Amino acid sequence: MHTFEPASSGRAKCRGCGQPLERGALRFGERLPNSYGEGEMILWFHPLCAAYKRPDALVAALHTAGTNVPAAASLERIAQHSLQHPRLTRIDGAERAPGGQAKCRHCHENIERGVWRIRIVHHDEGGRFNPGGFIHVGCSTPYCETVADPEHILHFSRDLSADERASLEKALQS
Repeated sequence: MHTFEPASSGRAKCRGCGQPLERGALRFGERLPNSYGEGEMILWFHPLCAAYKRPDALVAALHTAGTNVPAAASLERIAQHSLQHPRLTRIDGAERAPGGQAKCRHCHENIERGVWRIRIVHHDEGGRFNPGGFIHVGCSTPYCETVADPEHILHFSRDLSADERASLEKALQS
């Protein structure tokens, strides 16, 4: 069964964002069959990253965990929204296009150099998130079939400077 527990060391990284899971911080563990041998493996996530990227497993764990998960109502609300709109789970942050060759997965037009684009990933059975292309920021609503929460996109865009984050927020609002 999936689990919530404090991180026993600071060595593990979140499968959703790639950032370290600090020692003692609450983490979410998704149990999957081990694709390399017998038994099972546990994929560790920050609870918020799991709400965005693995909502089905997180909701199941929240219902069995009881009341010992901080901000459980908020996590469940985010996860339920992701369950209602499955393409939201594919969002992996945003970046400026370094070239003009990538095509948008929604409109199939080139994404011009220097404009904001949203990274898309696909989850495979082995627990990995594989690159799945890009979409224009303006195509995020029709692609996801709902308005993508700017906090979701910014959550997975941690390497951006404050000015870049402000520019991205402005692009997301227009």
